[in-house]
Amino acid sequence: MSPAAFAPIALSCGEPAGVGPELAVAAAKVLDGSVPFFWIGDPRHLPDGTHYTEISAAHEAHHVASGTLPVLRHEFAASATPGHPDLSNAQGVIDVIARGVSLVQSGAASALCTAPINKKVLKDGAGFAFPGHTEYLADLGGVERVVMMLACPELRVVPVTIHIALKDVPAAFTPALLEETIRITAADLSRFWGLERPRIALAGLNPHAGEGGAMGQEELDWMIPLIERLSAEGFDLKGPMPPDTMFHARARAGYDVALCAYHDQALIPIKTINFSGGVNVTLGLPFIRTSPDHGTAFDIAGKGLADPTSLIAALKMAAEMAQKGVR
Repeated sequence: MSPAAFAPIALSCGEPAGVGPELAVAAAKVLDGSVPFFWIGDPRHLPDGTHYTEISAAHEAHHVASGTLPVLRHEFAASATPGHPDLSNAQGVIDVIARGVSLVQSGAASALCTAPINKKVLKDGAGFAFPGHTEYLADLGGVERVVMMLACPELRVVPVTIHIALKDVPAAFTPALLEETIRITAADLSRFWGLERPRIALAGLNPHAGEGGAMGQEELDWMIPLIERLSAEGFDLKGPMPPDTMFHARARAGYDVALCAYHDQALIPIKTINFSGGVNVTLGLPFIRTSPDHGTAFDIAGKGLADPTSLIAALKMAAEMAQKGVR
């Protein structure tokens, strides 16, 4: 499908003092018009000498010269110094995210790709009331529960519990949470990846998936009954599988996504397999959202060291999802 066949992707600027602005410029050069996108932000925050074209509406991004960054201007309170966030710009970062969501929901943009933010800066500078980017997007989208998926060509993983202490995982990892995660994951893999009946592998909570109860009871007490019940509904589920044997190449060929009990169980394998090319995808939203799998990197911002690979992968994945969503 031609890039012009779907609306361009909105790329939020993220934290202006982070690596987001320079990565947007690098992505535009590498993609060279093959993935239509536009950057929402203040042109003052772009690196000196950036070739950009200001647009007044999203569709104009299709007509900007290849290798040039299309910019939908959004005025901020102040300029930006790489590596040194200005709290007065915090509200602008929040407003750009909301503007991007509005453009996607109206159909002017086909997807939202978000550059990294710094939650402490947003809280200190603008009283940001959400734990993170994803929760804010869920609120804007009017949904209570979303799912974080990390994806690269070799692997898709979903941590069922995310940013909590390891000691709190057993209590948080409940049958209701796992079931809801399975349903949301299956629905979006069908909707945006064309997988009618996605093959879902479930990692056990305990080493060796409990080893018949010798190393934990969760697998026997409720994971296996839940898998059997949902399998009877038509879900293609495998597991609970021993976490230490399910991520080698032959095992990965047997499933489309792995659901893991906690953060590191999911993120260690994908970051080992493809550290630079991982993409964060939010499932369960009423719109497409991807983001690079890294932070603001204040320590290298403005030094020409930032790697655009993850942002490029996030833009490409958003485009692929948008194309599959066109019927």
